[in-house]
Amino acid sequence: MIKYFTQERTFKSLFLLMAGLLFSVTYSYAQTVEITPSYGYQFGSKLNYGFNNFIKIKDSDQWGVTLGFETFDNTMAEVSYTHHSTSVTVRDSYFDIPDETRLADLAADWVMIGGTRYFPKENIRPFAGAAVGLVFLSPKNENREITDRTYSNETRFSFSFKAGVNIMFSDHVGINLQGNLLFPVNWGGFYVGGGPGGINGGVSVASTTVIGGFSGGLVFRI
Repeated sequence: MIKYFTQERTFKSLFLLMAGLLFSVTYSYAQTVEITPSYGYQFGSKLNYGFNNFIKIKDSDQWGVTLGFETFDNTMAEVSYTHHSTSVTVRDSYFDIPDETRLADLAADWVMIGGTRYFPKENIRPFAGAAVGLVFLSPKNENREITDRTYSNETRFSFSFKAGVNIMFSDHVGINLQGNLLFPVNWGGFYVGGGPGGINGGVSVASTTVIGGFSGGLVFRI
C-alpha cells in the first residue's frame, strides 16, 4: 500500500512538472493568452455489469479554469483544471440491493493538456478542441449499510473533447459556451459486496466510460 501511494504521488508530480515545463516554453512564444473560468453541469455516467446491475456516477455541477496560449493564428495550446463532486449509486440484485442506493461520495479532479482550434467570424469565435491528462478520483463517506470497504483514491489517464463558441464583447472580454466529453480510462475500483450483512464475495467494477456536460463562463484575452 505504501509503495502504491508513493508511485501514485510520483506519477502526479512528474505529470504536473512536465505540464509546467511545456507551458513555460509555450508562453515565451505566445502572442495571446486566454483565461477562461467556467461553471456548468455534468450528466454523470453508468457502468453496467451482469443483468440489470449497475454502478452510476450521479449528475452534478462542475467548475474549472482553462489557461490558453496562442501558438499559431487561431490555435491555442491549453492546460485546464476541472472539478466536480458527486455521489456513486449502485443497484445489485445478487447482493440484495434492489433499489438504486448511494454507495459513496466521489470527488473528481481533471488536469488536462491539449489544444483548441478557433474558426472566427468577427466577434463570434466557434471552436473545437481535444486534450489528454489525468483524473484524480477520491471516494469518501462509504455507505456502511451495504459495504464494509474503504475505497482507495485512483489516478487514471483521461481524454477530453470540447466544442462551443466564444462571443467577444471587445478584443479582450467575452463569454464562453461549450459542451464537454470526459473519458476516464479504465475507471473502476468500486467493489460491491462484503457488507455488514455478512455477504461474502463481491464484484469489482471497472470500465472506460464517458461523462458529458456543458459549461459557461467568461473569457479574457490578454
